Amino acid sequence: MEKEIIEENHKKTPQINKFLDWFIHILGYTLVLITVSIIFDDTIYIDNGLYGLWGVLAIIIIFILNRTVKPLLFWLTLPLTAITLGLFYPIVNVVVLEVTAFILGDHFQIHGFFMIFIVSIIISIMNAIMDNVIIDTFLKGHKK
Repeated sequence: MEKEIIEENHKKTPQINKFLDWFIHILGYTLVLITVSIIFDDTIYIDNGLYGLWGVLAIIIIFILNRTVKPLLFWLTLPLTAITLGLFYPIVNVVVLEVTAFILGDHFQIHGFFMIFIVSIIISIMNAIMDNVIIDTFLKGHKK
C-alpha cells in the first residue's frame, strides 16, 4: 500500500516539476521585462495596475507567441536573416513585442523602432543570461 502511494506521488512529480520550471521561467522573464521597462522607460511602458500583473500577463503572451508564432516567423524570414547575417532576427522579436502591445493595448506600449530594436536585443541577451546562469543553476540545485 505504501509502495503504491510512493509510486503514485513519483508519477505526479514530473508534472509538478514542469509547472514549477515554467513558473520560475515566467518569474525570471517578468523580472527581465520589468527591468528593461524601467531602464528604457521612454521605449517600453508596462501599466502598474493590478499589482504589476500586466507585466506577468505580457510575459505569458510573449511566451505563448515565442512558442507558436515566432518559429513560423523565423522560418518565413530565414532567407532574409541569412542574407543579413542574422541582423534581421531581432526584427522577429520586435514583431512579437508589437503583437503583445496590440493585445494588451494601453497596458503595454512600445515606442519607436530603432530603440525597440535595441531593447529586443537586450531582452534576448538578458533572457539568455537568466536561463543559462540563474534559472538553470537554481533548478539543478533544486532537483538534487
